[in-house]
Parts: sequence; structure tokens; C-alpha cells
Amino acid sequence: MARIAGVDIPDNKRGEIALTYIFGIGRSTAQRILTEAGVDWDKKAQDWTDDESTAIRNIISENFKVEGVLKSEVQMSIKRLMDIGCYRGLRHRKGLPVRGQRTKNNSRTRKGKRKTVANKKKATK
Repeated sequence: MARIAGVDIPDNKRGEIALTYIFGIGRSTAQRILTEAGVDWDKKAQDWTDDESTAIRNIISENFKVEGVLKSEVQMSIKRLMDIGCYRGLRHRKGLPVRGQRTKNNSRTRKGKRKTVANKKKATK
């Protein structure tokens, strides 16, 4: 099991897919990294030589923000929006969808579990 950027890369997956286990690296970025390192995309991670894995590790550390650094940068961006009090910041603060989605029916991911509000019973005459 190779360890790149503090993440254990799964051995039994193709290199292109295995690199996506690192936060901040998707399919296209993984393909670009492997091409730059001179490694075949279809080669499994367990078949990488030490030189290939070192080259991949170096490319990632030099050219990309991944894992903790990227997560902290994203959190700082969200905090900045909340501090300046812009619309997106207010939506973050309230825990509602930020990018214009409707909230009447959906958005349960952001709003959480349903909180039922009971209605008053009508008084009988």
C-alpha cells in the first residue's frame, strides 16, 4: 500500500482511480499527474516501482494543494464569506443551500432532519 500526501493509496485499483482517494485530486488531475510522471493510467498502484511512486509524490507536493492545506483554505474562504456578511455567508451561517437551490421541498442535506411543527386544534362551538 503506497502512501502519498498522508493517504493510503489502494493497491488493487488502477493508478488513475487510486489517486482520486486523495482529497483535491479528481480524475482529470490524476491523469495529468500520471502522464507527467510517465506512468500508464491503467497500471495498478501495486505495480508502481519506487521511482514511479516517488515521481508521483514529488509532482503532487510541488504543484498541487491537497488534503489538510486545501481543506483549511476552503474553510478560511467560507469563514471570510461569513465574516463580511454577504448573501452566501449568511446562507452558510443559517445552514441553508448556498447556490440558489429551492428549499420548499428538498435541501434536506443542508437543513438536516425534518422538524415537524404541530398546528393548533380548532376550537369546537
